[in-house]
Amino acid sequence: MTASNLTGKSQIRSQKTQNLVNDFEKLSTDDKLALLYWIYEKMGDSITPAAPGAAEPNIAPMLMDDYYNLSEDEQLQIMRDIVERKDTVYSHAYGALSANNQLVAWYAWAVGMGDRIVDMPNDYKSTPETDSLLSQIEKAEFEEQISILREIAGGMGYDAVGEMPSQAQTGVTPSL
Repeated sequence: MTASNLTGKSQIRSQKTQNLVNDFEKLSTDDKLALLYWIYEKMGDSITPAAPGAAEPNIAPMLMDDYYNLSEDEQLQIMRDIVERKDTVYSHAYGALSANNQLVAWYAWAVGMGDRIVDMPNDYKSTPETDSLLSQIEKAEFEEQISILREIAGGMGYDAVGEMPSQAQTGVTPSL
C-alpha cells in the first residue's frame, strides 16, 4: 500500500498540473528530494501558510522531534524511504499525516537543511529534467503550486489503509 492519493483520488484539476506531477514521479529519489528542497527554498514562505490552522505540526513528533536527533545518514535514508514509499516506521508515520501536515514536514526539513537536517550533498548535480520541472512549477499559479505539492507529498510514505473495494468489484454491499 502507498499513500492515499495514489488510489486514483487525485485533487488535481488541470491536465497541465497532472503532467507536472507525472514528471516528478519519473525523477530519481535524490532528484525528487532536491526538487522538494528547492521548491521550499524558493517558495516556502508563500506555500507553507497556504492552509493556516489546518496543519498541526505537533501531530507528528516522530517526524518533527525525534527525526532531528538522528544522524545525517539516518535522516537521508528516512527521506529516501518516504519518497520510495517503503514500509518503515517513519514512512508509516508520514503516510498517516494529513496532506497539510505532510507539507509542513517537508517545509520543516527544508528549513532545517544544513543546520539540524542533513544538507544537500556537495557533489549533487541537478539534471535537466529537475531544472525544467522546477522552472515549470515556479511559473504555475499559486493554487496550482499548492495542488502539485499536495499531490506530490500525498504520494509519498506508506499508508496501510487501503481503499474499500466497490460493490461492483465485490458483488456485495459493504456492511457497517
